[in-house]
Amino acid sequence: MADDRKQFPPVSDAQKEELYLYSLKKMAASNQDPNLTYMTNLLNLRAFQYKAGEVMRQNREKSFALLLLDIASFKSLNEFCGRDTGDKVLMLIADKLRGYQNELTIVSHFRADTFAMLMPFTDQQELIDTALDIVAHIDSYKIPYKILPSIGICVADNSDMPPSILRDYASIALQTIKGKFYAKYAFFDESMRQRMLVEKQIENEIVEALSTKQLQAYIQPKVDMASGEIVGGEALVRWIHPEKGVIPPSQFLPVLEKNGLIIDVDICIWTQIFEWLSRRIREGKKVVPISINISRMHAYDTIFKERLVQLSEHYSVPPRLVALELTESSFLTNTDDMYQSMQYLKDQGFSLSMDDFGTGYSTMTMLKNQPVDEIKIDKGFIDDISDEKEQIIIRSVVGMLKALGKKIIVEGVETEAQRQFLLEQNCLHAQGFLYYKPMPISEYEKLLDA
Repeated sequence: MADDRKQFPPVSDAQKEELYLYSLKKMAASNQDPNLTYMTNLLNLRAFQYKAGEVMRQNREKSFALLLLDIASFKSLNEFCGRDTGDKVLMLIADKLRGYQNELTIVSHFRADTFAMLMPFTDQQELIDTALDIVAHIDSYKIPYKILPSIGICVADNSDMPPSILRDYASIALQTIKGKFYAKYAFFDESMRQRMLVEKQIENEIVEALSTKQLQAYIQPKVDMASGEIVGGEALVRWIHPEKGVIPPSQFLPVLEKNGLIIDVDICIWTQIFEWLSRRIREGKKVVPISINISRMHAYDTIFKERLVQLSEHYSVPPRLVALELTESSFLTNTDDMYQSMQYLKDQGFSLSMDDFGTGYSTMTMLKNQPVDEIKIDKGFIDDISDEKEQIIIRSVVGMLKALGKKIIVEGVETEAQRQFLLEQNCLHAQGFLYYKPMPISEYEKLLDA
């Protein structure tokens, strides 16, 4: 009778080794306490939040605070010094925090390079001394890399305040100083909370604002100071909220740059400008070049240059009528990709303008390397035009830019003295309240038609 038992192929030595290693890993995993973080053996996030909440509720007569520690650019430390060194740094921090641990002080290793400690305290100086002691211990570890620890501190309002909220607030405080050499700790305060609430509200409302056309393009005219003629304009965004009225850009643009939604806002304003220019051209009315702003976030948006070309083609607007305005810092972000994108758009017929010239540290290098056509001199250069040193700087900058063949626009011209001095330097074009503030497109049209 034939043997019906299934015949398995022989197991190779390599497979045996693999099975052996797998069994070791399973044994190690089964011996790992599910409440502890691997390697440091400190409480993980879930266990920490439970234990911290329990300690606070059982000791209502005491004041508690949560210290959240994070290392700036820890990934770079691993790459520069090796993962073994990175692990040693984590163990150094864990051992230091473990030294504070007792029945009332709870220590945790949340993830990677993020640690937390809930501790009782009697006064704020005690928290500061603890933070500085931890930072000093980390600073004393000698490796060929500058470790930048930051500690965010949140004081509990009461014993029922959830540790998860304490963690979130401490994280907000930490982000205000992370990566800064001069700041080691920061306390969460009411102003941070209000700012956080405002940012969340902006994030929640901006999508609807985009879909309901609350975001409107305004234009600030560019003027020939010798003749007063309007020679162009800059498109700016204004949020016309149905209940709050006009929300200043300074309130919402930084939030949108942080979360990436600035890209959608840019495209919204670009589209309005192309539509308007297209209509003016069809009606045979006067048109002048309008500059649109390119956020530095577009350095990571690989298709933004195709979007601009598509808008130009779709609305039959010659690229020469649209200048692309980037801040100096934009040229420092993802430099190679941004340079290639700008060169591509320049080849398509768009002109390029560098905004806020003089506010960065590498301006001269960029003037040599970047394909910019126009330079916008920051208003900070002319704020005190009566100052002799300021005049010397302006003369030198204008002379250099003219020698390089760059067009010049001066921002923030607000007084007759500024205008007169700039004209003496044969610097003709300007934006500023001496002439016009940013205005709705309909008002700008009336100026052109007049």
